[in-house]
Amino acid sequence: MTLRVTSADGTRIAYDRKGTGPAVILVGGTLDDGAENAPLARLLANHFTVYNYARRGRGDSGNTPPYAVAREVEDLDALIATAGGSAHVYGASSGGALALEAAAAGSAIDKIAVWDVPYVIGDDLWPRFDQYIADTHEAYKAGRDEELLELFMRLTGGPDADIAAGKQHPLWASSVALAHTLVKDAMVLNDYKIPTNRLARITQSVLVTTEGPTTQPQFAGLPTDFFDRAAKAIIAAIPQTERHTLDGQGHVVAPELMARVLKTFFNQ
Repeated sequence: MTLRVTSADGTRIAYDRKGTGPAVILVGGTLDDGAENAPLARLLANHFTVYNYARRGRGDSGNTPPYAVAREVEDLDALIATAGGSAHVYGASSGGALALEAAAAGSAIDKIAVWDVPYVIGDDLWPRFDQYIADTHEAYKAGRDEELLELFMRLTGGPDADIAAGKQHPLWASSVALAHTLVKDAMVLNDYKIPTNRLARITQSVLVTTEGPTTQPQFAGLPTDFFDRAAKAIIAAIPQTERHTLDGQGHVVAPELMARVLKTFFNQ
């Protein structure tokens, strides 16, 4: 990423800008430094001015301590100011939760689209997530980044064989380098508890999108309707929403498909 914007606390945030037209900002999710949204940015650039950035502590962006969700909202606000003072926002996974928190805090967002926001809905899931949060805080304080990554993979039900294979993959080291952000994503997600009262403040139109039934092996520990449960709860909390399900997609959605969905929604 070749461009930089300075956030309110002085942190330099790296981003790319492509295209012309109304501004759209892409907010990455778990273990993403902006690379995951890069293909989507290229496709949307045919219709919008697209800002794809690395959230703080990721990629080429700074990481000024202490961490707080409010600092991430300020980062997004800095991008919005650079984009001309307002922008549509698309957030994937935890990035969707950050987009919603920013809107609830009063950021100058036009429309919001979110994908697979992983709030936890259902008493059956809380023992596992409560233990994960406790274990990750301990590992984070001790600086055990590889353990953080393994804990996350086990949380969602990733088989031990997949974890072992992952350690042999060339991208394992880059994932470990981003593992510290897993603790911060949990904070963005309000420790995975949907912040109903804050979401009720959102006045913008919000498109809530998810994959269909979750059947990927790495999510074997979650119910097949995990993301659908969260989507229903988000819709119940926010006054103005639309719902869209993209059957056949995994947690990383095909950029061609999402580009079509976002073009339609942002141009309405």
